Amino acid sequence: MTAPNALPLYVQVSEMLIREVLAGRLLDGERLPPEREMAADLGIAVGTLRKALAALAAKGLLERVHGSGNYVRHRPGQGVDSLYSLFRLELRAGGAGLPTAEVLSVARLPKPAEAPGFGPSAEAWRIRRLRRLSGTPAAAEEIWLDAARASRLTPGELSESLYHHYRSRLGFWVARAEDRVGVGALPDWAPPALDLAPGAPCGLVERLAWAQDGSPCEWSQTWFDPVRAVYVQRHR
Repeated sequence: MTAPNALPLYVQVSEMLIREVLAGRLLDGERLPPEREMAADLGIAVGTLRKALAALAAKGLLERVHGSGNYVRHRPGQGVDSLYSLFRLELRAGGAGLPTAEVLSVARLPKPAEAPGFGPSAEAWRIRRLRRLSGTPAAAEEIWLDAARASRLTPGELSESLYHHYRSRLGFWVARAEDRVGVGALPDWAPPALDLAPGAPCGLVERLAWAQDGSPCEWSQTWFDPVRAVYVQRHR
């Protein structure tokens, strides 16, 4: 059964393909496999795949040539509209991986003392999630959204892409973010699926994000398993 907060399947597939293009694993001019073969490999219906490919074509990432096939179109510097354009974790084993998320808890709490300034409220929504990449548990996330941005948040209404939820349901979007990457210790609330003991050393990404109006709106920490995932920032 599909999770209630999951993105439509064709969107998941299109976002996965976008990540593969941006990671350089699908190159400009490359011909994709025949649609029936590709759909079978992905375990989806051909109709679902065609909707995903149509979404890529609409974003200028795919050229569909009648009688010939589907060709990747991506050149250095080409901007891409993607739900995961600011998501930097990829599978160490290879492939960017499709990001999915399982919400563990949502609570409105006073902002942590160690947090940088983000938003006018003294409180924030704390969202804890398990992040997977193509089904592989990869990271534990703790996101703090300034309480002035939302009067209520519940686990069941949150999209797997929080940035999509912010834009579609809360009326703002994240325009830029600053990441600081280092080493941390896995928190004691992290789920067993990560297969790391609480306190174990792991990668740590601390992010401060700004909304389109220029004001900081969100602060987060992501603890990731360095055996399963890597943080990647590409420059073109």
